[in-house]
Amino acid sequence: MQNPADQVERRFGTVNWMGLYTLAQRETLRFLAVWTQTVLAPLVTAGLFLLIFTIAIGPSRPDVMGVPFVMFLAPGIMMMTVIQNAFANTSSSMVIAKVQGNIVDTLMPPLSPLEILLGYLAGGIARGVMIALVISIALLVFLSIAPQHPLIALIFIVLGGAFMGALGLFAGIFANKFDQMAAITNFIVTPLAFLSGTFYSVEALPPVLNRLTHLNPVFYLIDGLRYGMIGVSDSSPWLGMAVCAVATFVIGVITWQMLRTGYRLKA
Repeated sequence: MQNPADQVERRFGTVNWMGLYTLAQRETLRFLAVWTQTVLAPLVTAGLFLLIFTIAIGPSRPDVMGVPFVMFLAPGIMMMTVIQNAFANTSSSMVIAKVQGNIVDTLMPPLSPLEILLGYLAGGIARGVMIALVISIALLVFLSIAPQHPLIALIFIVLGGAFMGALGLFAGIFANKFDQMAAITNFIVTPLAFLSGTFYSVEALPPVLNRLTHLNPVFYLIDGLRYGMIGVSDSSPWLGMAVCAVATFVIGVITWQMLRTGYRLKA
């Protein structure tokens, strides 16, 4: 089904900048209104991961890739937290709108499918970047970890927010109920995050698992942020940027097509 905005002459130029800004602002303010759940809680969770691993095996474990294990672990936990929250931001927004029946408030305004996609992604990226900034400050204060390549770290954080934000919007459109959304999170998103080199170097894996891990875009997100934060990585950060950019583009195009046709959005 065609978006109503495509059936009439657009009075806002090629891009409805005001509408796009308004949607992005709504998605950003939505998570800022409950910042204790969306920003503070992920910081506490990331801190608990680091604390538990430090107490359990940190002191006795040898260096990984030439750096202390806790320092190796920190960027992986940061990226895992960023992508989980970017996914949650877009997926929860879409599912709640569908379940409550107010998705029409997003579909009826003169916004093209691409503008809707970018508006939702802006909220997911903003949440991911904000969480990354908060965790980075905590890492600097408590572990003296400062980004070795800040620009590269920022690029991977934005790519992570965009990729998982698009994947979250795709999942939110596909799911019609909260239990379907929970299944996608538990059986797809969580394994992608945990089995991607967050807690270990992929060089320690058997050859088959090593090759499979390199097919996971989340591996390149974590590996790229690790390079940006502490200067070591399992693969080239430039290859990682290319893989993540392509993966983001692909899932973005699929989600745009779902928005354009009204798949599971319009009766």
